[in-house]
Amino acid sequence: MSEKLEQSLEFNISEDLLDEIQHNIEHIIKTFDVPESNKMEVIRQINYIYSRSKYLSYTDELTGLQNRRSFDSAIEKEFLRAKRYKNKLTVAMFDIDFFKNVNDSYGHQCGDYILQQIASSALQTFRKTDMIFRVGGEEFFVILTETDIKQSAIPLERFRKTIATLGCEYQGEEISVTVSIGACQLTDEYKSVEEFISAIDKNLYLAKNSGRNNTIF
Repeated sequence: MSEKLEQSLEFNISEDLLDEIQHNIEHIIKTFDVPESNKMEVIRQINYIYSRSKYLSYTDELTGLQNRRSFDSAIEKEFLRAKRYKNKLTVAMFDIDFFKNVNDSYGHQCGDYILQQIASSALQTFRKTDMIFRVGGEEFFVILTETDIKQSAIPLERFRKTIATLGCEYQGEEISVTVSIGACQLTDEYKSVEEFISAIDKNLYLAKNSGRNNTIF
């Protein structure tokens, strides 16, 4: 069993334990000698805080996409599932070209706005069954399940072209951005998740060094 999978299992066990603790807290509060309306209000607040904490542990708050922790868990599971059942699996990584220039020229608030627009476009472009993650800065992953590399070309190129023509307007000024994409299909040559991600990252590197606004499959 890989170290990442063990960490994922450990987290799932901890999460189950937290669910049990939350349930026990509710039970304890119900035994308090206070008005019933007070009990329910305390339970409501606890449930909200707990649900919010769980949501933020897996979600990038700025874009609403899944975060790095969620990606690490999902890629391990999909990798093992595809290996076991011989399913098709393609994973793509993309980032925003010259994003530092956007932050330097227009400020980080503008950069945040651009990230939100990119995330929104990704959610509108890819299938509901595809999983989209912001893993840090301007870097994103897309897991396309039951999809080979040829099939992935259609949504990935559509997304790339959508961003190139998006024309984000910020404080009355139109800002053009593009993305570079590296994609790879899982094959028998990849013996670990790390090898697979390394190949994807290598294709992204090639996309950025061949002119940007480009997709390397």
